[in-house]
Amino acid sequence: MKGVLFDFSGTLLRIETTDSWLRACLDEAGVELSEAEFRRYADQLDHIGALPGGTPTPRVPDHLLDIWAVRDESAENHRAAYTGLSGVVELPSPALHSTLYDRHMTPPAWGPYPDTAPVLQGLREHGVRVGVVSNIGWDLRPVFREHGLDPYVDTYVLSYEHGIQKPDPRLFAVALEQLAMAPEDTLMVGDDRHADGGAAQLGCPVHFVDHLPAHERPGQLLPVLDLVDGRAG
Repeated sequence: MKGVLFDFSGTLLRIETTDSWLRACLDEAGVELSEAEFRRYADQLDHIGALPGGTPTPRVPDHLLDIWAVRDESAENHRAAYTGLSGVVELPSPALHSTLYDRHMTPPAWGPYPDTAPVLQGLREHGVRVGVVSNIGWDLRPVFREHGLDPYVDTYVLSYEHGIQKPDPRLFAVALEQLAMAPEDTLMVGDDRHADGGAAQLGCPVHFVDHLPAHERPGQLLPVLDLVDGRAG
């Protein structure tokens, strides 16, 4: 393997917990709740899966299904889909839905998996080119810069910038073109077997990791170094 494409959320970095997400937004908005009220709102948001990146299986109501299907094709679609989902929960202030959405786009809302930096560093040391291919509605580059990961990434291919979302092979083709890599020489690493598996349509080998909180997944990226070196898989 001469190149590796990585998914973003649930693969290289993980979003904060629903509790942390909601508490930060309440503090920003100056909204005070009793512990019982906080717990009720946090549980409702968590149940529906309103936190972007928090669960791969949100409970999307029927009236949002159409926008949900194309949520990663534009920034507008992404915001409408996720504020619509959080909007199912009647928060103490309607403005909190926008605040919650804005919060999830900030670097403090994200943390790398324990093995992310070591694996990216190892790939760079071996001269392997790296791309990030993400279904997303906002610019994740500041998140990578904040966490010191940007020097290890050669290109970012974000769905909303191209109007194409995974598993459409055209999005992976853009990344391959930008890396000047052939599909058979490029490993795709992701947590979504449907979306990230689209790279196989072009001939890329694919390696999957589990969509888990960071403390529950300490080393699933490490085999990528072996796969690239040809010692495994």
